[in-house]
Amino acid sequence: MNAILKPQPSPSNADWHQRRLAVTPRGVAVMADFFIDHAKNAEFWDIEGRRFIDFGGGIAVLNTGHCHPRIQAAIAAQLQRFTHTCYQVVPYAEYVALAERIVDITPIDGPKKAAFFSTGAEAIENAIKIARSATGRSGVIAFGGAFHGRSLFAVAMTGKVQPYKAGFGPFPPEIYHLPFPCHCASLDETKRAMAQLFKSDIEPTRVAAIVFEPVQGEGGFNVIQKAAVEWLRELCDEHGILLIADEVQTGFARTGKMFAMAHFGVSPDLMTMAKSMAGGTTLSAVVGRSAIMDAPAPGGLGGTYAGNPLAIAASHAVLDIMRDERLPERANVLGDRLLGRLQKLQKTNKTMGDVRGLGAMIACEFVDAQTGAPDADRTKQIQQAALKKGLLLLTCGVDGNVLRFLFPLTIEDAVFEEALLILEDVIGA
Repeated sequence: MNAILKPQPSPSNADWHQRRLAVTPRGVAVMADFFIDHAKNAEFWDIEGRRFIDFGGGIAVLNTGHCHPRIQAAIAAQLQRFTHTCYQVVPYAEYVALAERIVDITPIDGPKKAAFFSTGAEAIENAIKIARSATGRSGVIAFGGAFHGRSLFAVAMTGKVQPYKAGFGPFPPEIYHLPFPCHCASLDETKRAMAQLFKSDIEPTRVAAIVFEPVQGEGGFNVIQKAAVEWLRELCDEHGILLIADEVQTGFARTGKMFAMAHFGVSPDLMTMAKSMAGGTTLSAVVGRSAIMDAPAPGGLGGTYAGNPLAIAASHAVLDIMRDERLPERANVLGDRLLGRLQKLQKTNKTMGDVRGLGAMIACEFVDAQTGAPDADRTKQIQQAALKKGLLLLTCGVDGNVLRFLFPLTIEDAVFEEALLILEDVIGA
């Protein structure tokens, strides 16, 4: 007689956690102690059925939310046609059409061209390659608190040691960092540091590019001063240096405009973008003035998966959604609501420091109520308390004391309000 087989229980979050520890390295840090099962717009459910509201958006990747039906349909349609050829071997029209759409909306003056890659780090590294090729120079100036990626040159430009740079040196030479002119450093301080750099370390005629984020992402959602952007443009024009705006995190409606540079009225020479441009599929881009983009010789740019057709299809859908659902305007509405609630809390909560941002790219610092010093422990406690109540939040900042808010711009009003009530509860507690 055959034994009756009992149904085996599905692996739990704890089971998968142990399996993860056994086969993946500790260098790939994981915040959550649960595993996702499925998601829709601004909500997801773990493998044990618990629901969460997503205010992290895969680190700014999901401005159009989880599983937007138009993105799903675009990928499904492309899946029936072909999934890969390598654009440099057999090109496809959708790549060219997306380049046309992207250059049309990018705030760079004059004729422009675009090249597609896979990740933000790839985009920034290729932007530097293009800048060096166009100028014949090698020096690169970046800023403290910056984050440009985890590949070796990108992490060298990143202005935060832990955890991104520690133990990975030596780094490529001729990369220099200056104080970032925002709420925490004056423009005069940055100007003095630049003047000293040109006296002590590298002459301006050897600098290929100055790279900056209009709003620093990992650095703490620090918004650059408008006067600083104008000064950087003048400085670059004076010395023949190229100005590169890294919009990997700020792009695609997050700041209330399609690109954050539109807030400043200054045209960069090159821009990098990724994250929310393709609805969670892997796509990035470098866009720049045509003469600069054409500097590398044929074969100097590209990549096996660069401009993958499934991601290209998803990005076309993202642009349609941004236009039809008016997501830049939606970002301003949601950002104003969040900012108002945080500022109201700030009046009675001495652990809340600066509240800042552009559009829906909002952040809040937490500090020691007595000394005003950055309080990373308090920030982590709030993050964990929110997670227990079903709200996923991310931290950032050089001191780890900043909560950042990266909810999908497509979030339903009722879900957004539910999240704000949780946030008020955990901060008040």
